[in-house]
Amino acid sequence: MAEKVKVRLEPAGKEFQVAIGTRLMDVVHQYGVEFPCGGKGTCGACKVKVLEGDIPLTTHHREALQNNDLSEEWRLACLSTVAGDVVLEVDQWEHIILADNTPFEFVSREGYGIAIDLGTTTIVSQLVDLSNGNVVSVQRGLNPQSRYGTDIMSRIEFGIRSHQNQEVLTRLSRQVVGQQVRELLQNVDADVSKIVIVGNTVMHHTFSGIDLQPISAYPFQSADPGLQTLHPSQRDLDLPGETHVTFLPCIGGFVGSDILAGIMAARIHQSDGWMALIDLGTNGEIAIGSKEKILCASTAAGPAFEGMNISMGMSATTGAISAVSAEDGELRFHVIGDGQPRGICGSGLIDAIAVLLREGTINKRGRFTGSSDKIELLPPVYLTRRDIGEFQLAKGAIATGMQILMDRLGLDHDDIRNVYIAGAFGNYINTHNVRQIGMIEQEPDTIQKLGNSALIGAKMSLFQKFEIIHEIREKTEHISLESNPDFQQIFAQHMVF
Repeated sequence: MAEKVKVRLEPAGKEFQVAIGTRLMDVVHQYGVEFPCGGKGTCGACKVKVLEGDIPLTTHHREALQNNDLSEEWRLACLSTVAGDVVLEVDQWEHIILADNTPFEFVSREGYGIAIDLGTTTIVSQLVDLSNGNVVSVQRGLNPQSRYGTDIMSRIEFGIRSHQNQEVLTRLSRQVVGQQVRELLQNVDADVSKIVIVGNTVMHHTFSGIDLQPISAYPFQSADPGLQTLHPSQRDLDLPGETHVTFLPCIGGFVGSDILAGIMAARIHQSDGWMALIDLGTNGEIAIGSKEKILCASTAAGPAFEGMNISMGMSATTGAISAVSAEDGELRFHVIGDGQPRGICGSGLIDAIAVLLREGTINKRGRFTGSSDKIELLPPVYLTRRDIGEFQLAKGAIATGMQILMDRLGLDHDDIRNVYIAGAFGNYINTHNVRQIGMIEQEPDTIQKLGNSALIGAKMSLFQKFEIIHEIREKTEHISLESNPDFQQIFAQHMVF
């Protein structure tokens, strides 16, 4: 048996024993430490400070510290293994994990159901009383796959390296789902008749054990995007009872059942007029349609809105600047948790750029009007020229997706009567600023925040036959934006603020 040593995390005061040789990333992930680069040591986001003891440095680890401008009192969790007793300073913060209690119409039935939103970053599960639609209990948590990258392409890159790697992703997702279901039922005597999971295509594939290779390269077409059913005793799931677990089907490409559920939640498939759904999560997905026809697409927009590729970007967690305004020539900020700022999240980035545009600090092409290489916000948080460019790519991707889908449907901006913004990120955005920067060109009063639309749709499906899901899927067409011959020209136009 491997020798055990103590790891203590401060200021949380958490102490536990691990075997010598344990990877530190496997220990600190559950405390909110992020691994945006997928554990390659390039981003520096997983830094921890050694207060007592030591974690030996390899040559590669020492070079990674130097590349991230960190002294040798620091370690990168992704490159560290525990060799002895150690005390580490780890920033504590809370992820904003969005559960949802939005009311919806349903026909009551006997028993209980469980709806699960298996997100790239976070997972939310709800136990629902099917007789009245009430949420009996909720479980929230981080997706343990995140240690292999915060975005879906990093997960795919890890998964296709070997069969064993994909099995790791499958095991992690099944274990966390199984754990949440058991905790939901821990203090409730509930006869669960239905368990429904929604998520993007990568979550669908990793949970169901479907090969990631076909969606790792163009044309990104899955070999098996359909509805998946797992027996509760299946390996790594280990659920109580005999209720099967159903993962709802994907639509196409990287547009998964989370958008299918969002379409249901927004009732796009029942609408006489044109509606749009934009999910600004780790990946950006768009759906536009009515009861006659629905088009959808995925965009490479999510990373910047989630704080990736931004110098001081971060998720919407404690310490993130989430809102920026200007009063009497002074910038005003809101920091999640009301503590010291550590970075800026997507909603704060939108606000900051809108304010800087109004103040004339940057122009419509995103260029700095002054001579400085960076713009100070709330110290120590700042934006660089490169940050503005990264944001332009993200907002341009959303606007381009909207434009191409509208063109395919023969619509103008005024033809869309409602635009729903989904996800935790959407809860924070300022709709006037979103329109000013040109990300969404509909009038602000048409833009509505839908919350966790994936979870709402998953709960709605607990009361319905899966035939309705198939009906929505049949009238929904996935569009590859890059295949549009005018894609580059449209994208360049929408890069401008």
